[in-house]
Amino acid sequence: MPRSHNPYLRFLLRRELTPARAGWAIASATAGVTLVCGIVIRFVDPGDFSSVGQGLWWAVQTVTTVGYGDIVPHHVSGRLVGAVLMLSGIGFLTVVTAVITAAFLETVRRNMGDPGQTEVIEKLDDIRARLGALEQQR
Repeated sequence: MPRSHNPYLRFLLRRELTPARAGWAIASATAGVTLVCGIVIRFVDPGDFSSVGQGLWWAVQTVTTVGYGDIVPHHVSGRLVGAVLMLSGIGFLTVVTAVITAAFLETVRRNMGDPGQTEVIEKLDDIRARLGALEQQR
């Protein structure tokens, strides 16, 4: 695997990536994007966001797709920040759904057993028996 210059990716990929680790990674990235966008919107669109607290409230509404509409950006730059935040929220919801689905599928697979697993075990037993026979012939 090629080495990344991104410290977040290096930290994330230091061990095997499981659905749970991926979910936590996406959740932390989304929380970070939400926090940054909530602060940035205050400085990008100060006419609509009179405090960082308002910006954070708007960011939480936006990332969760609730969007009450009590505070909205009117400048293009503020709307671009909102678009980034909306895409982040949609990505987060998608990944969480995928992680939950993967966990359910893994549980079902473990409980039911892999149908092809029995066949593979039988073939391995056959190979072991043949190797044992070859060793005895030598």
